[in-house]
Amino acid sequence: MLSVSVWFLTPRTGKVRHVELKVSTRFQGDRAIVTLAGEIDLYTAPRLQSELAAALAGGDPARLVVDMSAVEFCDSTGMNVLLAAHRRANEQGGSLELAGPRPAVRKILQVTGLETVFTVLEDPAVVPGQ
Repeated sequence: MLSVSVWFLTPRTGKVRHVELKVSTRFQGDRAIVTLAGEIDLYTAPRLQSELAAALAGGDPARLVVDMSAVEFCDSTGMNVLLAAHRRANEQGGSLELAGPRPAVRKILQVTGLETVFTVLEDPAVVPGQ
């Protein structure tokens, strides 16, 4: 499992806050399942972008499933990374689906209208091998 960690000062307390995104990918048949845990933001989005690009390299797999059930936060940078991967998957004749987004992430999808762009699987348990 690969992860990226970022430390930064919080404005009100001056204390250092640790932000982490854990990313792991496994392949099952024509699917790549990318499992995320933590926060997706300006600091951690490059790690996600690299992992999604690697999963889509060479045109395989036909289906990319992003398990977001352990994602606590996703900002516009993260959404843009997911959109770019979605576009690339479609260009290659495949698909990108989001599995089990938490309420905070689901709200972002609704407010931005992206729930109509992405296929959203309600339950990450429907992802084979979970």
